Amino acid sequence: MSIDVVTFGCRLNAYESEVMKREAEAAGLKDAVLINTCAVTNEAVRQARQSIRKARRENPEAKIIVTGCAAQTESATFADMNEVDLVLGNTEKLERASYGRVAQFGIEETEKVRVNDIMSVRETAGHLIDGLEGRARAFVQVQNGCDHRCTFCIIPYGRGNSRSVPMGVVIDQIKRLVDNGYGEIVLTGVDITSYGSDLPGTPTLGSLTAKILKLVPDLKRLRLSSIDSIEADDALMEVIATDQRLMSHFHLSLQAGDNMILKRMKRRHLREDTIKFCEDVRKMRPDVVFGADIIAGFPTETEEMFENTLRIVDECGLTYLHVFPFSPRPGTPAARMPQMDRAVIKERAARLRTKGEAAVLQHLKSELGKEREVLVEKEGLGRTELFTEVELDANTPGSLVKARIKGHTHRHLIAEVIGNPL
Repeated sequence: MSIDVVTFGCRLNAYESEVMKREAEAAGLKDAVLINTCAVTNEAVRQARQSIRKARRENPEAKIIVTGCAAQTESATFADMNEVDLVLGNTEKLERASYGRVAQFGIEETEKVRVNDIMSVRETAGHLIDGLEGRARAFVQVQNGCDHRCTFCIIPYGRGNSRSVPMGVVIDQIKRLVDNGYGEIVLTGVDITSYGSDLPGTPTLGSLTAKILKLVPDLKRLRLSSIDSIEADDALMEVIATDQRLMSHFHLSLQAGDNMILKRMKRRHLREDTIKFCEDVRKMRPDVVFGADIIAGFPTETEEMFENTLRIVDECGLTYLHVFPFSPRPGTPAARMPQMDRAVIKERAARLRTKGEAAVLQHLKSELGKEREVLVEKEGLGRTELFTEVELDANTPGSLVKARIKGHTHRHLIAEVIGNPL
């Protein structure tokens, strides 16, 4: 074997896994498994530990290197595992030198953990990669870290404070990716709506988005990863209203639909703010599709509070729900709050998922007979502007085709291509 990478968690982790693999290979590392962990939930940590044990069983002679947010926040958890050879922090995992030392000198028992203080990091490098997911969609990191301290979240302690990639670096990478044939770019980060607050002139996500669309005219599609709607600036709203190359799909960091729970989460918005944002965007883009992260069973959540969260799905017209049963993370304020019964948490998460499945089915039905532009991701599969998965008779990854929706399953559309590639 050469180098295998196992990735857990967010799109940013997936992006960084590509950087890790490239840097490790360039450093001459061989016969290694890199495990890029997530710290969002206890379940994510459990799955990482399970994956480590499996990797050792399947690769008894390989070097097992564990990194990512969970490795940053609880390095001892992984260092204590006999299967693990080395633990790297979130900064160290992106540095070629980290892998070069292993390739040249091996791993000494005295240096099993290389995790520095993430809060001391002041800059985020714009790592250039060739893209992800074949030649269809590429991810560009524009930001890392988070300045907010939501009571349930351990991520700032894994990622550090918010740092932005300079606008010129972002645009240069997007130009490179478009020149390499990518039809769609996704801007990614930990809290991308905080973009620019640490840069000279304090640009915003909206001004960055506008500049990208202006300076890269050959870019066919631009998409945003998860956004915090309360931080959406006027420039971003203007782009949403005026440039159709910014896709009509927005994933919201919502978390709850009850104001008291939002306050106890230390969120910065009220339920009314989210409803207004969705209404404003829908006026500009009538066909917009929203997704949202929602936590079920946050400490002190009553049935009435949970009902408010269920209602906001309809009030905002949410389609894609990412539901997380509340998981207390050690070191966070929410872990010290009165906890809900696990059976109640599980039951509420199931109700939310059922509601999400109904919303997806309603969306799929509403697409019947429509014509959509589909970015082909791999043979026979692509996604519309609304990020809806489509089965169709096209087999050139990266091509953009016009298709007519003629049917659906319970989770994706079925379409036929009409006309030549766009």
